[in-house]
Amino acid sequence: MEITNVSEYEAIAKQKLPKMVYDYYASGAEDQWTLKENRNAFSRILFRPRILIDVSTVDTTTTVFGFKISMPIMVAPTAMQKMAHPDGEYATARAASAAGTIMTLSSWATSSVEEVASTGPGIRFFQLYVMKDRHVVEQLVRRAEKAGFKAIALTVDTPRLGRREADIKNRFTLPSNLSLKNFEGLDLGKMDQANDSGLSAYVAGQVDRSLSWKDVKWLQTITSLPILVKGVLTAEDARIAVNVGASGIIVSNHGARQLDYVPATITALEEVVKAAQGRIPVFVDGGIRRGTDVFKALALGASGVFIGRPVIFALATEGETGIKKVLDMMKDEFELTMALSGCRSLEEITRNHIMTESDRHHFSPRL
Repeated sequence: MEITNVSEYEAIAKQKLPKMVYDYYASGAEDQWTLKENRNAFSRILFRPRILIDVSTVDTTTTVFGFKISMPIMVAPTAMQKMAHPDGEYATARAASAAGTIMTLSSWATSSVEEVASTGPGIRFFQLYVMKDRHVVEQLVRRAEKAGFKAIALTVDTPRLGRREADIKNRFTLPSNLSLKNFEGLDLGKMDQANDSGLSAYVAGQVDRSLSWKDVKWLQTITSLPILVKGVLTAEDARIAVNVGASGIIVSNHGARQLDYVPATITALEEVVKAAQGRIPVFVDGGIRRGTDVFKALALGASGVFIGRPVIFALATEGETGIKKVLDMMKDEFELTMALSGCRSLEEITRNHIMTESDRHHFSPRL
């Protein structure tokens, strides 16, 4: 079957994967309003394309923390990828590297930082959950550094796990042939089948609910890697992130899996960008399925985007080849959107290239 866009992988993945696994990847929290809104919000942003500009060459490259990448589209951290495909994170690492972009490895990966590093060269970030045992956190960070990872994406929206009802119904737990490889050899217990979701019980036992801004400062004392604060949705928190010395912000609602009825990330993005005042880069994840979505995010001030579910569903469908196709398709669509909007480089993408709902309410052409 000819796959012509990224979203088509989801339907195929749904057929291929066990229900418990598909539901784990696909579902959001509670009513899943934010899950739908993460997508819907993009459709309310329209283009103001500029014409008769020479777009015979369009350059999609950018740099993140000094690393040059082929496009402002990177791979978000998603947990337990070997549930989707036996190659799991190995496939993701190789595909991201082949596409010339950055992969973020989840703390809860089914392959370790060392295993992912062994796949070959590539720019990789490590997503970190802070555990109650700070010694474990320190070990993880050191191992990521030693394995050549270039930044830490600190997840800050998960003091407790959101209520994902599909996981409760399915009594989700990690299949017995897999393990959370980064925690092997550490005394962190196992994820067991609980009365509701095994993951939820595991998280409750391990993740530190007391995590606060002072811990971001603490993290800076144990690593020289740039720290991205992942899970910011407000101007207030963006300002604090800048003030505590974060190297970047990821506007994220955790794929709509934590607090339901938070805004779509594309809606929250502009507020965060304005608060950061250009002092640190702001990235965004959540609901990005098209090159047009990427352009809209950049027009609103994002330095780049991260994609999660499209990677997982492509992995489930076609392994490494599928992920490479997703990254290629997104890049091609983004490049086309740039050309049709009259932009030859990322620097030429401006706020004037789009119109949000609030713009339409008080819109006067900038004469």
